[in-house]
Amino acid sequence: QVQLQESGPGLVKPSQTLSLTCTVSGRSITMNYYYWSWIRQSPGKGPEWMGALAYSGITFVAPTLKSRTSISRDTSKNQVTLQLASVTPDDTAVYYCATAAGWGAPDYWGQGTQVTVSS
Repeated sequence: QVQLQESGPGLVKPSQTLSLTCTVSGRSITMNYYYWSWIRQSPGKGPEWMGALAYSGITFVAPTLKSRTSISRDTSKNQVTLQLASVTPDDTAVYYCATAAGWGAPDYWGQGTQVTVSS
């Protein structure tokens, strides 16, 4: 069974960098041809796809977030990390990691982690 677990700080101050980790079990993050995505949902808004890391290590980031978002991996720990710089209260959301075959619909999701940006 594939399991994804997000972890990171629940509270971040404005202008700081948010770092979240998705720890995966049951499927290697280098397994052909799976992609690992970060998706967030802010209060009162729909889900927002932030970016993805492919099995090959190639990353994709939403254009609106590209200037302050990076996605990386630690294959030894089977983890995918999201970093979001210069956060504002608008970045307050529940952040999810998910996996899918290519650009298909995710077949597994993490439970999500709440991040609040506040001074």
